[in-house]
Amino acid sequence: MPDPKSITVAHSPDADDAFMFHALANHKIDTGWLTINHELCDIETLNQRAKRNELEVTAVSFHAYPYIADKYVITRAGASMGDRYGPVVVSKEPINPAELRGKKVAVPGPLTSATLAMRLYNDDVELVNLDFNKVQDAVLDGSVDAGVIIHEGQVTYNDLKLFKVVDLGEWWYTKYELPLPLGCNVARRDLGEEVIAQFSKCFSASIKYALEHREEALDYALTYGRGLDRGRADKFVGMYVNDYTIDIGDRGMESARLLLKLGRERGFITSNAEPEWI
Repeated sequence: MPDPKSITVAHSPDADDAFMFHALANHKIDTGWLTINHELCDIETLNQRAKRNELEVTAVSFHAYPYIADKYVITRAGASMGDRYGPVVVSKEPINPAELRGKKVAVPGPLTSATLAMRLYNDDVELVNLDFNKVQDAVLDGSVDAGVIIHEGQVTYNDLKLFKVVDLGEWWYTKYELPLPLGCNVARRDLGEEVIAQFSKCFSASIKYALEHREEALDYALTYGRGLDRGRADKFVGMYVNDYTIDIGDRGMESARLLLKLGRERGFITSNAEPEWI
C-alpha cells in the first residue's frame, strides 16, 4: 500500500457539487490511504487559481482547461454537461434573440464555459464580466440589457420576473446534437498517476453513493442551495449530476473537444492545448 497522502480538492459551493462530494466530505466511503480535504470557491476564482497552479485537484470550466493543460489532467468523473439545457440568457423585458446584437450582456467571468458559449452564440454584444451572483441584479437594475445566468439561477430566474432570451444548452444541442460541456474536475500532474487514480476512484464512488442515496445527499446539498427549496434543488442536481458525471464518455469528450475547437477557430481561445482525460 502506498504511503498515506493528503490532498485538497477545491470546488464551488453549489448544490450539484455538494451532492457529488457528499460521501467524501462526510466520510461515507473508504478513501484508503488518501485523505481528501475540501476548499470552496466560486468557479471563476477556481479557474484563475488553477491558472496560477495553486490547486492540487479542482473543479474548473472546460473553457479554462487549454490554459492549464500543461499542469493539469481532466478526470473522467465529475463533468457538468447540459443535455439540452444550460446557462440561460435572461432579460428584464422580452427580447427576441436577434435583438441581442449590440446589447450589453453580463457574463459570469471570462473563463467560464457560459461566457464562451455566449460568444459562440453571438459575439456582436458588449460583454460585462461580473461575479455570477451579481448577474441577475445587473439585469434587474438595468445596468445591462441581458445576462447569462449559471448555477441555481437557471431554475429560479422566473421568480424575479426575468424573461428567457435563449437557453445556450438548448441552442448547442439544436446545432450540434451534443450536450454542452460546462465544468470538469482536474488534477495536477505532479501529484503522480497513483494519487490521481486513487482520487478518481474515490470521486466516482462518491458520485455513485449520492445517486444511490439521493435523499441523504440532497439533504447535504440543500445546505449549499442558496435559497432553493427541496423540489428545485432536486431538479437542479438532476440537471447536472447524471451519466456524464459518472463518466464523461465518448459523446461528452467529443463535445468538449468541439467546444474548444470552435473557441480557437473564432479566436476566443489562444491556447492550442487539447483536453486530456485520465
